Amino acid sequence: MLTFNIRGENIEVTPAIREYAESKLEKIEKYFNEDIHATANINLKVYNDRRTKVEVTIPMKNLTLRAEDRNDDMYAAIDQIVNKLERQIRKHKTKVNRKFRNREGIGTYFANSQLEPDKVAADSEDDLEIVRTKQFSLKPMDDEEAVLQMNLLGHDFFIYTDAETSETHIVYKRRDGKYGLIETN
Repeated sequence: MLTFNIRGENIEVTPAIREYAESKLEKIEKYFNEDIHATANINLKVYNDRRTKVEVTIPMKNLTLRAEDRNDDMYAAIDQIVNKLERQIRKHKTKVNRKFRNREGIGTYFANSQLEPDKVAADSEDDLEIVRTKQFSLKPMDDEEAVLQMNLLGHDFFIYTDAETSETHIVYKRRDGKYGLIETN
């Protein structure tokens, strides 16, 4: 059973928007076991150029489903979110669930008979194939040097050891062109 937490940034969440989002996202409940209780956190945002961004996060014990979509039409973005979440659920159901089916955790979330056979066949086994392995030692540096190294390599992320704390950190380039930092502990 899904409960909904809908929040708007630069937009008032009207009853019509709330009802539309809830009715669309209720469609994914059929993929879950009946005893699963989760909260769908829905964030609606409107930018200055009137484009909308819809984010949905459904955190559960051992699994988090998350999707986002940007569109000129908020209702179209909500429709796309449902499609993205359904694809994620199918992937988890057909791949991850094979390994963890008998363990408590991810395998206990999904209902057994809800996937359509043609959609399961469409998700091939090759999606998770590792095609290259790299090994390297982490060099101690600060955040700014890590961003410079990342840009010099032309990558979207860079892993390094923080010079002050000796912990592993990751810098990454965000979609908005700015940078993010992930600190591990």
